[in-house]
Order: sequence, then structure tokens, then C-alpha cells
Amino acid sequence: MRDCQNRALTRKKMQKEVKRLQKAGKKVVFTNGCFDLLHLGHISLLEKAKSMGNVLIVAINSDKSSSRLKGPQRPLSGEKDRAKLLLSLKSVDYVVVFGEQTPKEILSELRPDILVKGGDYKLSEIVGREYVKKVCRFPFIKGKSTTNLINLIVNRYGSKKM
Repeated sequence: MRDCQNRALTRKKMQKEVKRLQKAGKKVVFTNGCFDLLHLGHISLLEKAKSMGNVLIVAINSDKSSSRLKGPQRPLSGEKDRAKLLLSLKSVDYVVVFGEQTPKEILSELRPDILVKGGDYKLSEIVGREYVKKVCRFPFIKGKSTTNLINLIVNRYGSKKM
């Protein structure tokens, strides 16, 4: 079993780790998001991202950042829980938390080799692309999103007490 604590790094430690990995000839892949409720769309993106290189870093929005982006009722799961869930996946090597609205600053610090985003972004809209060698976009799986999942739960169970 892989140790989650040694793979959930601070930004400073992650920066050192990226440099070490790249010096060792590893191709470092980066993706980011809130990852509030893990679903098939997330898993698919993470597996595709991992296939692009040797090491996958997932940067997650902090609780405050997620709330600013998604609204006051989000996130549903705290950043520590989200990090632990992500680290339980075979495709995810490291998780790092960032508090800004976009990953631009953390990308400028880490400078991974490849940035992976969902296909809903146009290349010109992808923040931080100037800090990587390559940007890859993968299409979303239709209907598989956290918002769709939340809406489904509310529609099915919103007025029922469990």
C-alpha cells in the first residue's frame, strides 16, 4: 500500500520533487481541479493524464478556492479527504493543494512537462500553458460531471429524509 502522507506535498516540497524527478529523466504530468465528488469523468481524465508521462501530479483547489469557484455550498468534501481519495487511485502519484482561483502560480513554480485539461477548454483559455512543454486536452465523458451528479442526487432525494 502506498503511503498517502508522503505523496500529499506542500507546494515547496512538490517543487523540489518535480526538479528531482525531471533530473532523473521522468516526464512529469500535471492536472488540476476541485475533484469534489469523484466520478467516471475524473477517473478517465486521470488515467489518460497518467498515460502521457511517468508521474502524475494532481493539484486540487483548497476548500476556500473551491467555494469561491463553485459557490458557498461547495466543496462537499474537504481538501484533506479529496487528497486522500485521489491518492488512493493507481494513476495519481502526488497531490498538492493550491489556494488561488487558477493554477497559473503553481504551474509557474512547478514547471511540469505536460499540462492536461478537459476538452471543454480552448487552448487559448488554458491558464499556465506557457510554463509547460506540452498541453493535452481530453474530451469530457458526456453527462459525467460533479454538477450533474449533485443535480441527480437533489432530484432523486432532495425532499426525502434518509
